[in-house]
Amino acid sequence: MEDNLTVLGAEGLIRKIEFVRIIIQCLYSLGYSKSAYCLEIESGIRCRSPEFELLESQILNGSWDDCISTLNSLEDLTDGTRASALFLVYKQYIMEFLKQGNDSSALGILRKEISTSGLDRGKVQKLASSILSLKEIKLCSVNDRAHEPRKNLLMELEHLLPPPYMLPERRLENLVEAAITSQIDCCMCHNSSEAVSLFEDHCCNGDQLPTETIQILTDHKNEVWFVQFSHDGEYLASSSSDCMAIIWKVLKDGKVTLKHILQSHKNPVSFVAWSPDDTKLLTCGNAEVVKLWDVETGTCKRTFGDHDFIVSSCAWFPDSKRLVCGSSHSEKGICLWDCDGTEMKAWRGTRMPKILDLAVTPDGVNLISVFSDRDIRILNLVTNAERVISEEHPITSLSISGDSKFFIVNLNSQEIHMWDVAGKFVKPSRYIGHKQHKYVIRSCFGGLNSRFIASGSEDAQVYLWNRRSPQPIEILSGHKTTVNSVSWNPRRPQMLASASDDQTIRVWAPSGSKKTAAPRSSGQ
Repeated sequence: MEDNLTVLGAEGLIRKIEFVRIIIQCLYSLGYSKSAYCLEIESGIRCRSPEFELLESQILNGSWDDCISTLNSLEDLTDGTRASALFLVYKQYIMEFLKQGNDSSALGILRKEISTSGLDRGKVQKLASSILSLKEIKLCSVNDRAHEPRKNLLMELEHLLPPPYMLPERRLENLVEAAITSQIDCCMCHNSSEAVSLFEDHCCNGDQLPTETIQILTDHKNEVWFVQFSHDGEYLASSSSDCMAIIWKVLKDGKVTLKHILQSHKNPVSFVAWSPDDTKLLTCGNAEVVKLWDVETGTCKRTFGDHDFIVSSCAWFPDSKRLVCGSSHSEKGICLWDCDGTEMKAWRGTRMPKILDLAVTPDGVNLISVFSDRDIRILNLVTNAERVISEEHPITSLSISGDSKFFIVNLNSQEIHMWDVAGKFVKPSRYIGHKQHKYVIRSCFGGLNSRFIASGSEDAQVYLWNRRSPQPIEILSGHKTTVNSVSWNPRRPQMLASASDDQTIRVWAPSGSKKTAAPRSSGQ
């Protein structure tokens, strides 16, 4: 038998007996039962504790009184765990008496043992009800053997009893996975869901990030102001000062092709928004109206807003049946419409400032809006609770994370601030390095598990940050002038798109994905 005090590792933090024990458990779970048994014999260490092996013997032999005594003798059990374990044993004890037709003994245990043991009253009442209705007797007829229910009891106790009596399931796998996850979390550039090697410490060199232009889209005839991938990652939408919006199809090989040109606005199109089910698209004309388009056919289905309600921004609710729009005119506020154009709710009044940008969290709980240049209002649509965050510098845009927990705002002070929706942050996380003085620059979350932030910039470059660091980890060159908007493909963490005043959209992928990137129009 191994010495309980023997330790392993350079720091002496690992007890050898525990280490061997979880190796044995791992071998059993992987199906290497013979190897696990040999290691138990050679080391003298059992996968199961002596206490649990004693319980196993008592339960399989039906020695219930001994089993109850063993459970009561176990040290370091919480009162709740001990009570739950005793209840399971008493329950099996009673059921076996009932199976034998010995109702008086079963009721005797219920009255004398369980009722005086301090077990949860609700569980006791439920068990008594089961006995009276004989519901559970049907689960094991007289001809059934007793060992199956007893084995089920053992499985329940395996999950209930804590270490050292039982080991958590797949303990070694979970420890290794936790170590790998910790290393990945410390890696500033990790952007892949593929398995990583156990043979060396994990560290990425940035080759998983979209840093190389693989395609240039040139179908817009003027500055491209906005770009956004659909939620399923199969489409890309863009809008431009050429008064058009375009829907692009993302093919399986990553190539982007033109699907529809949307022409109906009289003014430049400043913004687009995909419905959560990706069947509809909203386009927002600059100081104009919002139009609803069918993605499959490319036809305009409805127009929202008029000369009395000039739309500045729009967003969808999770059901893809309702949308909300903000007005750039003071007092007009925010309107909630259904897809048929019926106004369902409005937030307006003399004290309502103009709305610069807004968004609905993907879970549909919060409506976040930017108003009066520097203020952010977070309205809980369930409780009507409201919170306002004031920034020191003008805000130009807003973007929400896919998990509804965080949002980022671009400021014309050349900073991006990340706040949490719940309001736990006292100060925002700050990201710097890009250039923004006078134009509307938009940023987004993206990459694997939204670990990264991307933003356009007035210096014609795209900036990438890991959310844990204020300094950019990559700066992407290629555009000739201001980059207005970026979008990370939510289903392809290594695919990024950027829109620029140089009238192009660039599609980015990891270096080496494609040797060259020639301009590509709809005819190519």
